[in-house]
Amino acid sequence: MEKLIGTKNINTAVFISGTGSNLKNLIEFSKTKRSKFQIKIVISSNSKAKGLNFANRFKIQKKIINYNNINRAENQILKSLSENKIQLICLAGFMKILTSKFIKKFKGRILNIHPSLLPKYKGLNTHQRVLKNNEKFSGCTVHYVNAKLDGGKIILQKKIKVYKKDNPKSLAKRILKQEHILYKKALNKILSNF
Repeated sequence: MEKLIGTKNINTAVFISGTGSNLKNLIEFSKTKRSKFQIKIVISSNSKAKGLNFANRFKIQKKIINYNNINRAENQILKSLSENKIQLICLAGFMKILTSKFIKKFKGRILNIHPSLLPKYKGLNTHQRVLKNNEKFSGCTVHYVNAKLDGGKIILQKKIKVYKKDNPKSLAKRILKQEHILYKKALNKILSNF
């Protein structure tokens, strides 16, 4: 994070693949006085991602990346990030795995939010697995991205109780509410010394 010091507004890119509720939350937060970052570009691996509507609504530049060739895709992303002087990347439901080569270029400057209490339940279908194992608690984690899937250093976590009546949908909904709170807190935490 050393490179970012001394800047008031950290140029940030948000990567999405889906509905974009975390993106919307981050955009709204970026417009408040407490925010130390501004979202310059939204990158999507899916041309039909609903989250792109938020980029349109808030007049944020967006780029849709075709992932048929991963090297070409990442080169296009890096070019866009460079053009926008991006200093920080927030993954928000981005369903592609970044290569270690890409991660190295932004070492310590890529954040992700994951809907479980890492290191438990990395990867997909988190809520189904939590319920199947009769876990008493679940939650969400904001962490730095490294070359291991959902394996980077944890910044913040939020724990919530799993109820007997929960199903994957109800649990996902409750955790998503917490994700919205936690991502903002995590950004404030890492950017607080600027």
